[in-house]
Amino acid sequence: MDMTWSDADNAFRDEVREFMEANLTPDLRAAGRLRTSVYADHEASMKWQAILHERGWAAPAWPVEYGGCDWSLGQHYIFSRESILAGAPALSPMGIRMVSHAIMAFGTQEQKDFFLPGILDGSVFFCQGYSEPEAGSDLASLSMAAVDDGDDFVVTGSKIWTTHAAEANWIFCLVRTSRQERKQQGITFLLIDMTSPGIEVQPLVMASGEQVQAQVFFDGVRVPKANVLGKVDEGWTVAKYLLIFERGGGAAAPALQVMTENIAERAGAMTGPSGVPLIEEPAFAAKLADARVRAKILEVLEYRALAAMSSGGDAGSLASMLKILGTELSQKITELDLEAAGVHGRVYQPHAAAPGGPINRYEPPADGYVSGEAWQAVAPLMYMNDRAGSIYAGSNEIQRNILAKATLGLG
Repeated sequence: MDMTWSDADNAFRDEVREFMEANLTPDLRAAGRLRTSVYADHEASMKWQAILHERGWAAPAWPVEYGGCDWSLGQHYIFSRESILAGAPALSPMGIRMVSHAIMAFGTQEQKDFFLPGILDGSVFFCQGYSEPEAGSDLASLSMAAVDDGDDFVVTGSKIWTTHAAEANWIFCLVRTSRQERKQQGITFLLIDMTSPGIEVQPLVMASGEQVQAQVFFDGVRVPKANVLGKVDEGWTVAKYLLIFERGGGAAAPALQVMTENIAERAGAMTGPSGVPLIEEPAFAAKLADARVRAKILEVLEYRALAAMSSGGDAGSLASMLKILGTELSQKITELDLEAAGVHGRVYQPHAAAPGGPINRYEPPADGYVSGEAWQAVAPLMYMNDRAGSIYAGSNEIQRNILAKATLGLG
């Protein structure tokens, strides 16, 4: 496959670089550089979204009629890569990259008119209500009930591992509206206003001390039936469509390539166990080289997958493949980063964030990790948070089952 960029692509790359240079303030770059998970600091992310929205670049992958960009596949990839190279904070994917596409595909005109402009300008901020205490990777086992009551559903139950629940003003939920022969049946996709009476958000403190996620409780919450996305009892179809955009459709390889190059730069400036620069230690150098090669291979596969999906290929299988490769490589790279950060016997002490404390923002505690470089403190946080990569959006074991059935015809 020819990965050479055309003159037009190179001109577009230069345009993007000029925009990044002019608009990425030091605090925004710091938020991108010091992120500790797939999510950047919330305030910085929303500030950057507003800047992109003003330029018309907040949701380039959307259809043009909804505010997207009439870009080639190569331009989309270049924009993603240049954003990462410039250190831009990532935008929250729940609205722009995930539920928006489901609204476009299954929503009524009224739903599209209300939600899509709000998602684009940031006034509508979604979180995702899928997992429950007894329903994770086996999501079809969910039990949060939505009882028919005239023009409304009355929702009772809870969702867990809900990222940015404290910041969101809307949540998209899978709820149980009936019991049928197959557990995937009888599930409905609901859009719920987070300001509705009966909703309580309880933060979950992670091992890193951060409060990124929460458990959300619903106690007799009334939701208008007009907020059903798709058809009642057929929400599983909507959810599967949305998961294609959660598992794939983006560009993970550029971020992983940037991570490997950052590790190489740091390792070159640090002394290893044998007294030579860490990057010259044979064992470390071999692992770094392997990560670099795998990141480049992922880039080629990612580009091929995006091209195939844009021409009607099997998006579900491709998304599962990229999800496996991307998350497992990311875990290997964060392990390597942690190894580099741990040179000279430095020790990181996880700290507990106070209720309502910093969310997804690195702030060294007074009695915690002390280091001359922020990245040496961020690396352990990134390592711990990245352990979830092979679990969220459907565990990688589930993804391998999907590939076995859809591609190999097994099961």
